[in-house]
Amino acid sequence: MEGKLLELCRRENVLINEPMKNHTTFGCGGAAKAVVFPENRQELVALVKLLKDDMVILGNGSNVLVCDEGLEKYAVITLKVKEVKCEGDSIYADCGVSLAKLSSVAAENSLAGLEFASGIPGTVAGGIFMNAGAYGGEIKDVISEVYAVDKDGNEKIFSKEELKLSYRHSVFCENGYIITGAKFNLEKGNKEVIYATMKDLNQRRKDKQPLEYKSAGSTFKRPEGYFAGQLIEESGLKGYSVGDAQVSEKHAGFVINKGDAKASDVLAVIDHCKKTVAEKFGVNLEPEIKILSND
Repeated sequence: MEGKLLELCRRENVLINEPMKNHTTFGCGGAAKAVVFPENRQELVALVKLLKDDMVILGNGSNVLVCDEGLEKYAVITLKVKEVKCEGDSIYADCGVSLAKLSSVAAENSLAGLEFASGIPGTVAGGIFMNAGAYGGEIKDVISEVYAVDKDGNEKIFSKEELKLSYRHSVFCENGYIITGAKFNLEKGNKEVIYATMKDLNQRRKDKQPLEYKSAGSTFKRPEGYFAGQLIEESGLKGYSVGDAQVSEKHAGFVINKGDAKASDVLAVIDHCKKTVAEKFGVNLEPEIKILSND
C-alpha cells in the first residue's frame, strides 16, 4: 500500500508509522500506519478511493483523541487542501482551510457572519462535520452547500437542507461521506466592525479558556439545561488530574495536557468527570471530542 500512496502523493507527504500525537491538538496518540497529506481535492479523492474504510480523515486534529495504541489505519490529513475563493457575497473553501483563515478572508472582503469562527481551531470540514459554533454563532447560520464524496469517489453536492445541522451534529456523522469543500453565504458589512468583533471574541476566548495548554477544546457537549463546565466545577473537580491530564483550573469544561499526557490519562479524567457528575447531579455528560481507537 505504501507504494500506491507514493504513486499518488509526493514522498514528503507520506509519513510511515507516524505518531499521531504530532498531529492532534491534544498531543496524544500512538502511530498510524502512515500519515498522508494530499495537496489538493484531486489527490484527496484519489486517496479516498484507494483507502476506503482503511483510513481516518483529519484536519487540524483539534477535536479528537487518538488511543495510545495508535491506529491500524491510514490517517489522511487535509491541511494542504486549502483553496479559498471569494465571489461576491459568497466564499468557497476547500475542506482543509482553517476556520481562522476562512473568517479572515471574509473580514478582508467586508463579509460578516463568520466572526464567531475566528478562534475555533478546526478546519472547514471539521467545522461542518460537528456544526461548530461559539459565542452565539454556528456553521449552520452561514453554510450554503457542501461538496463531498463517498468511498468510491462519487461526488455529491449537499444543500443546506440536506445537512441536518444541529448541536454538534451533521448528516456526515451518519452517512460516511468525506467533505471536500463548501460554500458560505455571508452579508456585506463594515470591515472595521467585523475585525473589532473578531478581536473582542478572541480576547474573551483567551481570558476564559486554557489556550496555553494542549487540549481538544471543550471536552463535553452541553447537557440540555446545564453547562458541563459548571457541573464539573461544582463537583469539586477543577484541577483533578491523572498523570499529565487535568481538568483545567481556568475552565472546568476543558481537559488539558499539561505536558506528556497519555490518551489513557485523558480518558481516565473524562470517565471520572462523567461518573462524579452523574452521581452528584444525575446528569450524563457526553464527550464532544471524537475518540479514535481500533475497537
